Amino acid sequence: MRIVLASQSPARLATLRSAGLDPEVVVSGVDESTVVADDPEHLSVELARMKALTVAERLDGTALVVGCDSVLELDGEIHGKPGSAEAAIARWHQMRGRSGVLHTGHCVIDTATDRVVARSARTVVHFAELSDAEIDAYVATGEPLGVAGAFTIDGLGGAYVTGIEGDPHTVVGIGLPLLREIMGELGIAWHDLWAQPVRQPGPDRDTSDGRESAGP
Repeated sequence: MRIVLASQSPARLATLRSAGLDPEVVVSGVDESTVVADDPEHLSVELARMKALTVAERLDGTALVVGCDSVLELDGEIHGKPGSAEAAIARWHQMRGRSGVLHTGHCVIDTATDRVVARSARTVVHFAELSDAEIDAYVATGEPLGVAGAFTIDGLGGAYVTGIEGDPHTVVGIGLPLLREIMGELGIAWHDLWAQPVRQPGPDRDTSDGRESAGP
């Protein structure tokens, strides 16, 4: 089954591949600043929907198009990608030693039926109490500039997140449990999306040590 990821995020692609899927990547190229909403959950869903719809309109043939986007909620404010070192430093001064809520929107479009399912996952993220020197060093790597909330857990920023409450995949950018539920709503079993079927032990296979058993 053809799966198209409407994102240029290497972390999202790696997460799907690790889960057994083999998606194509088609970058939406949408201007995220054109979507405005006061509610972070609604904003994350609309951003994901816009990415998926944009890519779906450009495809030839049928596919399952997956769009995702994340925003961080802190002190009632919505934060996306900081974009500049100055903004990232200011963001980390605000976040350190505190907790925020990461909202990750998911949208899946089945172009064969034109069905669209969109939903958001909510994860609480606890940040370490960083020194000014640690913030400056982290921002200088450039990693925080292009990610929602100015942090990662699967990269250099992993040392600065002390804990999460919720699905860890959503912090990487795509929630596998939620994506499975969305696929189920579209009538698609998650295991049918695996690129290669999982081999089951046969009658002549010794599963105790992984070696073939001797024949008669």
